[in-house]
Amino acid sequence: MNARKLHVVAEVCRVLLALTFIFSGFVKTIDPWGTAIKITEYLNGFGFHTLNEYRFGFAIWLCGAELMMGCMLLARVRTPLISIFSLFTMTVFTILTFIIAKWGTVDDCGCFGDAVKLTNWETFFKNLVLWPMAFLVWWDARKGRIWPITRREGITTVVIMCFAFGLGAYCYRHLPLIDFLPYKVGVDLRAARNAEVSGEVHTTLIYRDRTDGSIHEFSVDDTTWYDTERWEFVDRRDDLSFSADVSLREFAVFDPEGDYTDEILGNPGRVYLISAVKLDAVKPWCAKHLAALVERATSEGAAVVCLTATPIEAGERISFGESPSIPLYNVDATTLITMIRAKVGVVQLDDGVITGKRNCRDVE
Repeated sequence: MNARKLHVVAEVCRVLLALTFIFSGFVKTIDPWGTAIKITEYLNGFGFHTLNEYRFGFAIWLCGAELMMGCMLLARVRTPLISIFSLFTMTVFTILTFIIAKWGTVDDCGCFGDAVKLTNWETFFKNLVLWPMAFLVWWDARKGRIWPITRREGITTVVIMCFAFGLGAYCYRHLPLIDFLPYKVGVDLRAARNAEVSGEVHTTLIYRDRTDGSIHEFSVDDTTWYDTERWEFVDRRDDLSFSADVSLREFAVFDPEGDYTDEILGNPGRVYLISAVKLDAVKPWCAKHLAALVERATSEGAAVVCLTATPIEAGERISFGESPSIPLYNVDATTLITMIRAKVGVVQLDDGVITGKRNCRDVE
């Protein structure tokens, strides 16, 4: 391949690599909570659990750097230097994803956050495709100028850096700009709850082929298993199918006395769910916002409850500042973080449908 053709191929690889970095970095940058959870899995899986307290810093820095690298590649800013970083990044993550796929250190790599789920092996093979691209981009740009930085390059780099890291910081302080999780605005929790009860049962019949001893599965509508001379009954399996996401079906509100999920979701009109993963995470400034919310909910006749993963006693209530006390219930911590990416936040329901989500600092 002559130099010109090589350059054209390298330019195509540069664009594809840049778009991949931008997409991957963006979907993780806007969800620093989800990225921090995945980083915790990595740290625990490789024995670095002592670094878990820095997980949010790692999340914003790592994903911001990936987004920044993609933007700079796409804009042809400092390509000789960025191509070195991209090749190094792809080399490290190709090796890392192979280790994860081979030995199962974490369940999935989380390379595209919650936007696109890939298995560990799919991630590894994806990196096997991207690594040669990164190499070709570096090879084509290796003789280019690295230093000094021109004024235009310096300004562009600062603008991209502010955008990439500022986006992560903003979404951490507020909520993700795009919600890829099951509990997004518009989801009907009441219908999802009913789907658990009204799910259809699919029966699978398991038979052994008398001729060769092999095991086969049939639906009840398949008449093949009628031939009892050939097929010997072994077992049956009943599978319950649902139309709702599994995490939605697992939504449960309870206290030591029982389950209150249907009572809360079945409440007509508006219900405010105050989510506080840990009750001691409710700072004084946040309590003022929540007190105003409770006062407003009381005046408009809406229901308001507080959900937490902190252990509580039966019938326990909580008040924020001078506001009236409200019921306090338990919800699994993972469910709360999946429902709203905030230590303390509010989910608004109207007739069981999620119509709004706000971080505590955005509650008015």
